[in-house]
Amino acid sequence: MVSRENSVQGPGLQPPGSHTDLEMQEVAKNNGVHHHHRLKDLDDMFPYMGHFGWYQRLLFLLMIPYAFFFAFVYFGQIFMAIVPSEHWCHVPELANLTIEERRSLSIPLADDGTFERCVVYDVDWKKIIQDGVRVPDTKWPTKKCVGQWEFNFTDVPYETIATQQGWVCDRDNYPATAQSIFFCGAIVGGLIFGWVADKYGRVPALVGTNLAGFAGGVGTVFSNSFWSFCLCRFVVGLAYDNCFLIMYIVVVEYVGLKWRTFVANMSIAVYFTFAACLLPWIALAVADWKVYTMIISAPLILAIFTPCIVPESARWLISQGRTEEAIKIMLRCAKVNGNKIPEEILQEFRETAIEMAKAEQENKNYSVLDLFKTPRLRRHSILMVVIWMSIAMVFDGHVRNVASLGLDMFVTFTVATATEFPADLLLTLTLDILGRRWLAFGSMVLSGLFSLLATTVAIGIPSASLAIVGRFAVNISFNIGMQYAAELFPTVVRAQGLALVHISGYVATILVPYIVYMAVIAREIPLLILGVLGIFGGVLCLFLPESMGKEMPQTIQDGEQYGIEQKFWDFPCCMKKESQTNITEKVEQRF
Repeated sequence: MVSRENSVQGPGLQPPGSHTDLEMQEVAKNNGVHHHHRLKDLDDMFPYMGHFGWYQRLLFLLMIPYAFFFAFVYFGQIFMAIVPSEHWCHVPELANLTIEERRSLSIPLADDGTFERCVVYDVDWKKIIQDGVRVPDTKWPTKKCVGQWEFNFTDVPYETIATQQGWVCDRDNYPATAQSIFFCGAIVGGLIFGWVADKYGRVPALVGTNLAGFAGGVGTVFSNSFWSFCLCRFVVGLAYDNCFLIMYIVVVEYVGLKWRTFVANMSIAVYFTFAACLLPWIALAVADWKVYTMIISAPLILAIFTPCIVPESARWLISQGRTEEAIKIMLRCAKVNGNKIPEEILQEFRETAIEMAKAEQENKNYSVLDLFKTPRLRRHSILMVVIWMSIAMVFDGHVRNVASLGLDMFVTFTVATATEFPADLLLTLTLDILGRRWLAFGSMVLSGLFSLLATTVAIGIPSASLAIVGRFAVNISFNIGMQYAAELFPTVVRAQGLALVHISGYVATILVPYIVYMAVIAREIPLLILGVLGIFGGVLCLFLPESMGKEMPQTIQDGEQYGIEQKFWDFPCCMKKESQTNITEKVEQRF
C-alpha cells in the first residue's frame, strides 16, 4: 500500500511541499501581506498554472489504471493459490464409488470427528472392493498420502494452482513461500526502479515496472511447477508498489498545495480500494485460476502508452538541467486550465531552476548514513524503520489472514478491503487536528487490541468482525507512516531515508506469509502475533517528535534539533493557539 501525499519510493523521488508552506501562505494572507516574493520553487508557479484545473483533473483520472494495476499485483496471488479447507487422499481404485463413499471408506477420522487430510488407510483396495466392504475397520494400518488429492470445492469453487499441483500436507507451505519470494522481488524492484527513476526519469521507470508486472503475470499462467511459479511471482514482485507509486508522486507534484491531501488520499481510497474489492469476484466469475491470472496481468501492457499521456516530473527535469522541457509542461498545464504564465515569471523561473538544480546536486553529497551520525536523528531514524516494519507486517498480515477467520473468504476479503475508504476519509479529517504522533499510536494500539480480542471469541462472525476493525485501524496507521517519515527526515537525505524505510517494510513482509501460515497449527496464532506487533509499533510512535504544522527540517542539524522543545505528553489540539502565534511570527520575519 502507499501512504499519503509525501509518499516517496526510491532515491531522489522528492515529496512535493508540505502543509507548513500552506499555513504560512494562509497566515500571510490573513495579515494582509501581499508582497510578491521571488519564486523559490515549483510550488510558486501554481497561481499562474492553476491549482486544480482540467489538466490536474485529467491526471487524477489517469491514476485509475495504475491504481488498478497496483491492487492486481499486490493481492492477485491470494486467489490463484488458495486451497479449499477440505481435502483428502485420492485412491484411484475407488473411482467407481461416489465421493462420500470413497471418503468414508478410505480416510480415517481425526480426534475431532473430521476426516484426516493427509492420511489414508493402507490396504489392498482391489481386494476390499471385491469383498464388497463399504465400512472401514479402524484397526486398518494407515499411511501418509502420496500423489493426488481430492478437494471439496464448496468454499473455493474453482481449481487453483495449489489444487492442481497438490500444495497440501507436506507442501502446504508452498503458497506462503511463493508470496515471500514475491516480496524479495519487491526489494530488488525498489532498488532497480528507484535507480531508473533517478537516472532516466519517472516515466521510463513507470513503464518498466508495469511491464515487469505484465511479463511475470502472463508467465504465471504457463508455470507448471512450484519453482517456475516462484520465478514468475518474483518478476511480478519487481512491479510491487512502484507500478502505482511513481505515477502517484508525479501527479501529486502537479497539483496545488491545498488539493494535495485530497488527490493523495482519494486516489487510494477510491481507485485502489475499488480495484482490490473487485479481485475476488473476478476470480469467482471466471472460476479458472489461469483465466483469472491472465485478466489481472494482461492490462498492465497498457503502460507502454504512459509516455503519450503522463508528463515527466518537472522536478526531475530541472534537476537534470532540462528546464525548458519542464517549462513546456507548465505552459501546457496553464493552457489546458485556461491560464497564461507571464513571460517575466517564466524568465524568473529559469533563474530559480538553476538554483534548484544546484541544491539537488548538493544533496547528492549526503548519503543515508548521515541519518545515523547524530544521536537524536539516529534514534528517530531507527524508530521510524522499526515502526514502519511493524505497520507493514500488521497491514499485510490482516490482508492475508482472511482465510483463517472462518467465514466465506471472498466476502470477508471484500469487506475488510473496503475499510480502506472510511479509514482514508477519517484520516483526511483528523490528521491535521490530532497530529501524527498520537493518531499513529492510537490506531496501531487499537489494531493490536482488536486483533488480540479476535482470538478470544468464537470463530466466525465474532472473530472476523473484530479482526476487520483491527484491519480498519491499521489502514489508518499505514497511511500516516510514510508522510510522518517524510516530515521527520531532513531534506538533504529525505528521499534516501524514505527509500530505506520503504525497503525495510518489504524485508519485514517477507515473514508475513509464514506468520499467516501458522494458522495450520492454531487459528489464533497469526492474530496473536499481529496484535502484539501492533501494540509494540504503536507505543514506539510516542517516542517520535510531533511534526504537525512544523516546517520540515532542511539540514542534518535541523533534523537533530527537530522537536527538541517538545514534551512527552504534548497534545497538538492543546498546542494549536500557541503554534498559530509562532507561524504568524515566522511569516512576519520572512516578509
